[in-house]
Amino acid sequence: MRDYSEDFLDTYLDAIGDDCTSSVGGYKIEGRGVQLFKSVSGDHFTILGLPLVPVLEKLREMEEIPS
Repeated sequence: MRDYSEDFLDTYLDAIGDDCTSSVGGYKIEGRGVQLFKSVSGDHFTILGLPLVPVLEKLREMEEIPS
């Protein structure tokens, strides 16, 4: 997370409305929430809330989806 002002936070929360209560972490990094961060490390999908690449790999190993 980055440092930000109370004014920024108020503007951000006004802009996203109830969306802040309907996402993992409450920040919606795939949209306006990216402005809350100085940097991001790790798997993009894990940050969004689901480690999609490892899940897909496991499903292929289990032959639940085609490889």
